[in-house]
Amino acid sequence: MLTMKPSRRGRRGLTRRSLAAVIGTVGVLVALPLTAGATPVTVLPGITFDVPIPGTEAPQPPKSSPAPTPEQKPAPKPKPETKSNSGFPAIPNVSTSTGWIALAVDSKHQIYWWHNGQEVKSMPISMGSNAHPTPNGVYYTKESYRDMYMDSSTYGVPVDSAEGYRTYVEYATRMSWDGIFIHAAPWSVAQQGNSNVSHGCINVSTANGKWVFDTIPRNTPIVVRGTVGPNYIPGS
Repeated sequence: MLTMKPSRRGRRGLTRRSLAAVIGTVGVLVALPLTAGATPVTVLPGITFDVPIPGTEAPQPPKSSPAPTPEQKPAPKPKPETKSNSGFPAIPNVSTSTGWIALAVDSKHQIYWWHNGQEVKSMPISMGSNAHPTPNGVYYTKESYRDMYMDSSTYGVPVDSAEGYRTYVEYATRMSWDGIFIHAAPWSVAQQGNSNVSHGCINVSTANGKWVFDTIPRNTPIVVRGTVGPNYIPGS
């Protein structure tokens, strides 16, 4: 087979066409980075690239923090009553506007006094008999009398009846509007600290009655516990 060599002129034309193709490709590659803000890339035939354009990224939703859980405060616990080593019972957990609190305990036949939480004084008492028991509950002291007459007719019992009385007393401090007082009762000193013989009042000696009259302000709570009587109705 006869092979013919290209002439010198043909070879020159081929060289010129090859050189033009190379220059065209370089021109494309050089022109691409001239786009303002573009990222330089290499373009290859048949291959595409996803090139992000600065400033066009999709905004990301802000990250939200979980709402703080509110702290639940525990309910306040009532203060426990603590017993004393001095023979006093636990101080009653009652409100007082005067700083004074008293507790009359039927089983001990004693009344105990505290001031600002401190033990002050105890004294023997005689409360209402089984026929006329002193109601249990919280009383608040009211007016006081240096002396007075106690009259059973004021609550419906005639003075001349078997259960009636009209008695002169000293150092009487009212505990209820229906006739219960803490007062001096020298006629029952032998029973005070031992048994109950009154018509519902708290009997104390003359000296102790005077101390209560001179010392204890109005609106002081007196708690009565352990009698055979009913519950006291506040305000009665």
